[in-house]
Amino acid sequence: MPSAAAPAMIDELARALAELDGQGLKRRRRSVDSPPGARVRVDGRDYLSFCSNDYLGLANHPALIAAAQSAAAEAGVGAGSAHLVAGHHRRHDKLEQALAAFVGLPAALLFSTGYMANIGVVTALVGRGDAVFGDKLNHASLVDACLLSRAELTRYPHGDLAFLEAKLQACGAKNKLVATDAVFSMDGDLAPLPALLALCERYDAWLLVDDAHGFGVLGAQGQGSLNQFNLRSDRIVYMATLGKAAGVFGAFVAGHSTLIDWLVNKARTYVYTTATPPMLAAALSASLQQIAADDWRRARLKELVAQLKAGLAGLPWSLLDSATPIQPLLVGANQAALRLAEALRERGILIPAIRPPTVPQGTARLRISLSAAHAPADVEQLLGTLRELAG
Repeated sequence: MPSAAAPAMIDELARALAELDGQGLKRRRRSVDSPPGARVRVDGRDYLSFCSNDYLGLANHPALIAAAQSAAAEAGVGAGSAHLVAGHHRRHDKLEQALAAFVGLPAALLFSTGYMANIGVVTALVGRGDAVFGDKLNHASLVDACLLSRAELTRYPHGDLAFLEAKLQACGAKNKLVATDAVFSMDGDLAPLPALLALCERYDAWLLVDDAHGFGVLGAQGQGSLNQFNLRSDRIVYMATLGKAAGVFGAFVAGHSTLIDWLVNKARTYVYTTATPPMLAAALSASLQQIAADDWRRARLKELVAQLKAGLAGLPWSLLDSATPIQPLLVGANQAALRLAEALRERGILIPAIRPPTVPQGTARLRISLSAAHAPADVEQLLGTLRELAG
């Protein structure tokens, strides 16, 4: 019996996908067949990878694996229910206390993902009749959180403090919140956090700091961006993810104990979802110990960044100004970025081509992510291949 014709709506999606493909904007997935690391096996082939946010090289660390295995044997592989029902395990509690102490804030709350954390925080703190302000280069999770809050949203030009101050000064809303990435995920630069906090103090606003790419990397012992800038304030809401430098999964929010209690009661993405498995909390507790103890990992990252910057001098592509493990190689056109990424892939090197809408039109790039798992020889292999392609 012949199959029925596809509904018109499916045809429309197919046309839209073909249009994306023609613009060099269609995304495709690859299947990884190995643990995370500097060398990975993807679709049956081995590659040198500069794709991972595993900045400290902890995602395959034996101590983390052992902690997860031991906790799984004791507590199982799932939490069973939401934190407020019966899913809040003592391992969650222990990890929240350790995370708060590590970043120097009174209390912390675990979330399943950074996306859920940002949505939960923003929608719990502001709503209709309130005002929220976000840097135009903020991560999509912050943008979506601000939109979902139904507060009046102002997106200020990247790092433009004068623009932001004018908007804050003119704002008559009772509740105001400024949201920013600490390290911008596609440019690798740092937000001017001290100046942003000063504005929030002056105009009585919350400051939400998304430290997804700074936690574990910046500050003494990897304590993050607040430590890097020596910032303390009860109006700071600090969010960091635990699947990047920490090498596992999840996220947490830290701040004043009253704030955290409010989120326990009002953050819908916390209240209405199943808790993460206790085995992950155990792995993260082990990760936190490695982050604090292994200063050599952050030192290696700095050395690799310096090596990459020096080695790219004179090549036709320029790095954006970043001192972090995120090193964006600006290419320009979408198809040109895809061709360069494909040429590297053919030579055994994986680097993602980042295109709109993730970055502005005309700024497609290769996002080189460095890790403490990389050796200087790995960076030199990348540099040698780029020189070959440039010639």
